[in-house]
Amino acid sequence: MVITTMSSRADLVEKLQVEVKTRGHKVIIDEPTRLGGTDEGMNPLELLISSLGACQTIVAQMSAKKLGVQYHHLTVELEGDIDTDGFLGLSDIRPGFLEIRYKVNIISDEPQKKIEEFISYVEAHCPALDSLINGVKVVSQGVNVQQTEK
Repeated sequence: MVITTMSSRADLVEKLQVEVKTRGHKVIIDEPTRLGGTDEGMNPLELLISSLGACQTIVAQMSAKKLGVQYHHLTVELEGDIDTDGFLGLSDIRPGFLEIRYKVNIISDEPQKKIEEFISYVEAHCPALDSLINGVKVVSQGVNVQQTEK
């Protein structure tokens, strides 16, 4: 077994804008202005479904040659439904996605059955999809409070 630990750091920039850094890369995450943000980036849930689409696309690209599949272009379209009343604390509904849907669009000369088997392989080997479907264990490591100087 080879376990790799990935890490990230999220820092508040202003209002609801957050800068996330990992391995020297950074992404700005924000909320739309109607929710109090500055709309300078995707919101966290948009980034979550975008990560799923990117992961499936990468797994497909990494697996195509191994599985003898050729394609000219691949895109994954995603959408998810959320009841914002849960997020905003206005009701007891869950704050997360109620459902996430995706559709793989692929341009290929391969037979339909071979592409369907290929996409099934991609779905079975996509870490982001697996994490969402199988409810990855999320563990809080506590809160580190530092007092400001008085």
